[in-house]
Amino acid sequence: MIALDIAINDKQYDNSSSVVLKDIKFTVKPGEFVAIIGPSGSGKTTLLNMLSGLEEATTQKILCNAQPIEDCKELQLGYIFQQPRLMPWLTVQENIQLVLPTIQQTKISHLLAQVGLKGKENYYPKQLSGGMQKRVAIARAFAVNPELILLDEPFNSLDAPTAAKLRLLLVELCKSCNSTVILVTHDLSEAIYLADRIIFMSDSPSSIVHQVNVELPKPRKESGCNELAWQTKLLQQHPDILSGILKTTE
Repeated sequence: MIALDIAINDKQYDNSSSVVLKDIKFTVKPGEFVAIIGPSGSGKTTLLNMLSGLEEATTQKILCNAQPIEDCKELQLGYIFQQPRLMPWLTVQENIQLVLPTIQQTKISHLLAQVGLKGKENYYPKQLSGGMQKRVAIARAFAVNPELILLDEPFNSLDAPTAAKLRLLLVELCKSCNSTVILVTHDLSEAIYLADRIIFMSDSPSSIVHQVNVELPKPRKESGCNELAWQTKLLQQHPDILSGILKTTE
């Protein structure tokens, strides 16, 4: 199982003097599900991209099981983006094979059955609904038996019933793989339903303003009474936390 130790002093792009991330320091325990919430433009996606290797991070401290993450060549990483990012000229099966060319046909069929797409191996993305394309993206991410899963607002463009089904599916798949998970979301209810801990970030240049353990037993209910009561209490204590401002009420 994967543990992370993250310390980002500052992050900015070569073509800009603006600092995106500043003094971001947190750890993630093996098998922990961490949600990150912050205002739009606060660098949450940049953080995930640094963890995945899509953004340069060599001057920062990002450790995976006490080793620099770039040295963890055997790390099995799954990344589910905001958009499905399927290649339109490839079939469902071929899109999954992009991340693992040696994957067996039986495993592809099993994955597609798990995500409710049995028999859709030879379909093209344009033949699938948005929710079905997202299911393919989930199957692709789990094709590698991921030890670390990164989720960038994966359900934000879906209708509520479809998003609820996919969140439940995600919980089941993460549990079966014993994955360590980092989720970026704007949806506090979603974070409470899924996460063991929630990290709140400020506006850019973004830093961590608050962290809280979600001390509710699992499995949880979406918008259940206990979950809603926990959310209400949090927002009463910190009414501006979703804007990245920590202001505590008496």
